[in-house]
Amino acid sequence: MRMLLIISSRKRLELPAKLFFLSFYENLRFIFRHSMRKIILVPSKMMKYLKRFIRRRKSMVEFEIKNKDLLARIGRLKTKSGTVETPAFLPVINMARQSVTPRELWEEFGCRILITNAYIIKKQQAEEASRLGIHSFLDFPGVVMTDSGAYQILAYGDIEVAPEEIIKFQEEIDTDIATILDLPTGWGVSKKRAEETVRETINRAKKLEEIKSRNDILWVGPIQGGRYLDLVAESAREMSRLPFDIHALGSPTPVMEQYLFDLLADMIFAAKMNVPFSRPFHLFGAGHPFMFALAVALGCDLFDSAAYNIFAQDDRYLTTYGTVRLEEIEYLPCSCPVCSKRDPQDLRGMPKNEREAELTRHNLHVCFAEIRRIKQAIIEGRLWEHLMIRAHGHPSILQAMKRLKDYGDFIERHSPIVKRSGLFIFSSIDLARPEVIRHRKRFRERYTPPEKMKILILFPSFGPRRTLKSRRYKKILADACERFHIDKDEVHVCFYVPPFGVVPIEICDVYPLSQFEIACPPDEETMKYVAQRIVEYVKKGRYERRVMVVESGTWQEEVARICKEDIKEELLEFLIV
Repeated sequence: MRMLLIISSRKRLELPAKLFFLSFYENLRFIFRHSMRKIILVPSKMMKYLKRFIRRRKSMVEFEIKNKDLLARIGRLKTKSGTVETPAFLPVINMARQSVTPRELWEEFGCRILITNAYIIKKQQAEEASRLGIHSFLDFPGVVMTDSGAYQILAYGDIEVAPEEIIKFQEEIDTDIATILDLPTGWGVSKKRAEETVRETINRAKKLEEIKSRNDILWVGPIQGGRYLDLVAESAREMSRLPFDIHALGSPTPVMEQYLFDLLADMIFAAKMNVPFSRPFHLFGAGHPFMFALAVALGCDLFDSAAYNIFAQDDRYLTTYGTVRLEEIEYLPCSCPVCSKRDPQDLRGMPKNEREAELTRHNLHVCFAEIRRIKQAIIEGRLWEHLMIRAHGHPSILQAMKRLKDYGDFIERHSPIVKRSGLFIFSSIDLARPEVIRHRKRFRERYTPPEKMKILILFPSFGPRRTLKSRRYKKILADACERFHIDKDEVHVCFYVPPFGVVPIEICDVYPLSQFEIACPPDEETMKYVAQRIVEYVKKGRYERRVMVVESGTWQEEVARICKEDIKEELLEFLIV
């Protein structure tokens, strides 16, 4: 392979020429422009950045994205102990209390990645873990991620370990994915305190390159700031400049415990919008299956929790719509191996330890089954529909879903243009769908009506198949031409279609404008949205006349009424059919 010779005033450095066609620091852009030369002159001050870049390339994460929907992605995350498919739920392993062992997770549940606490292991069994390595220590052949003790700082205020120690210990035990010891923001703290946690976490993160000695471990860069979204964004920007393989949102547990999922959505977006989209994103403490779909849809690739076991200890039974106490259950609404063999009375009659183990197994089955449903929904392009089902299972999830409209443009940019399935439209919440936003933006920016067409006729949508070949459309068009003395050859036909708005006949068969089903009549907010798109198009159009066809006794009358309030009569005429 041809080599490039990089020369500074002090040192010589030979590198493969291929290296320079990869992404690079902004202050080294000029190297691209001269990369075909065999010798490049680099100032001494820039050599340290070049070397840092080389180290960064050696440890850069391999994350292949296979399928996408919304911000969710099915990906393959490569680690030194194997490849993990995302999105992935990581059960938290508590060495002091194991109702289900890591080996059972691997064999019975097909779990290929888990997380445990490096700080607790260091405190209680450091010598054995270092001697055996974390995989043999846990008896788990899959991928192991370790946390650093930040949760213990959040719970107890401080821990007896230095950030440098926990970095070196995670290397010693041969973990696959490691986390720096960040300073969690927590809940209910002042903004000044939150700023301190962000600064300290960034300072600790910057020292990682100097402390670590291995390049085969993936390192997680936690993002702090708590409920202060500007601090979350600032933390994310600073972390994105550092060579981390994975980013994670820190301090979300108190938010989720209070079911503040709309705030959680804000926090996730504040982080996701300011880190490289190509890096995997981890959500700490997201352990309830009823919110997995929301987390994945917002772009979380990995999430962990010990809730599956904590709830079981308290005789609580997980479902995809919430948590139920075992004493309140008369029928088990599940067909997992635990529930298919027993009834609630059997579980209640067990000794405490056996009952906890069985409930733990059930809770794990529910968690892993939900992950599989989500992956299938991503492949089919129906993650939005799946999320709508989950959102109507609990008001807090529905409230979070309503927040998505504030981030519609960001979701649209990263969402697939074409999917395998058509869309189901349920309510005005669907106005935040990326497909609806994309049509509005592209129609406004790219569409120009035919120049020779002087007359606009707006037809309602009588069904999914909108074509002038149907008898109904032909008759209405003929009546309109006769009543308004219109030349048919000068007519440009458009349809007004909830939830998309105005759809010209030329593109009415383009996905997804005819590949959807909607529950009619549309709600008031959807009708208002359609009316706004009609008014916007009519006002900017160059037509000599504009006619809106309205079917009597339908939702179209309300759309027409809204249009009349916002537009002059001479600009839009109405034909009642």
